[in-house]
Amino acid sequence: MTDSYTRAALKKALPWAFLLVMGTAWGLSFSLGKIAVENGAKPFGVAQFQAMFAGIVLLFISVIRKKPIQHMKYKLGFIFSVAMLGAAIPAVLFYCAAPHVPAGVLSITVALIPLMTYGFSIPLKLETFSVVRVAGLIFGVIAILLIALPENSLPDPAALPWILIACISALCYAVENIILGFKSALTIGPMRLAMGMNLMAAAALLPITILTDSFFSPSFPLQNVDYAVIGLGLITVVAYTMFVLSVALFGSVFSSQVGYVVTLTGVFWGMFIFGESPSLWIWLSLCAMIIGLVLVTPRKRA
Repeated sequence: MTDSYTRAALKKALPWAFLLVMGTAWGLSFSLGKIAVENGAKPFGVAQFQAMFAGIVLLFISVIRKKPIQHMKYKLGFIFSVAMLGAAIPAVLFYCAAPHVPAGVLSITVALIPLMTYGFSIPLKLETFSVVRVAGLIFGVIAILLIALPENSLPDPAALPWILIACISALCYAVENIILGFKSALTIGPMRLAMGMNLMAAAALLPITILTDSFFSPSFPLQNVDYAVIGLGLITVVAYTMFVLSVALFGSVFSSQVGYVVTLTGVFWGMFIFGESPSLWIWLSLCAMIIGLVLVTPRKRA
């Protein structure tokens, strides 16, 4: 009897464990990105290495799983657009902003992705109009205004333009989500799509990385910057693979709630690693963003 209760409890806890691990890992990526660029790594180099690392590991996983990849050559245009919007451009923008913006604030801007995605989906008729979900968009705007407008919101007011750049990074991810919505019938498979987009992003970034003398290669013995960049690659692989499994096991609606954990843990990782002390305005912004996410997240239909 005890064993059956234990198994039932573990079964109920497993979905939440997935959310906690994925969200905590993705939340850590904001601080790791900040560590990398503050210790000498350049934005193009970090983005290129991260995409290359993730793409190679996912290629290895696809080979182990014996999943065919030959037919992907017919989808190169689609994969390229997703690679640019979902990997190359937003990563570079994010790493450009990272040394100028607190890690906790970066995690709040990333929470804009589902809000922007819904906002773009309404005129494209990918989503239906909902008063509750539009209210979520309004809370997202309020969250950004709470960061941008008060004079004492940020430790350094000069960080404001970089926050806008981080918001453009979120915009790229939102447009990528819209493209994926139009291409929902594709049979590439999410893991192979992630592999293809990361490899193509790495290839696209390589010439610019070389021309700007930004190429990153780990040094031995490993230094803090090396651990940070390698950690970013591992997070890309592990968290994304867990997300794919979570969608398969627990459904996309439940899995989408990882955004709450990412935003919250991103703020707390910044406090733990950098000793950040968010102002009252930042905490209010975080609350507004969480409310916005709760309102925009789709509900499971009966």
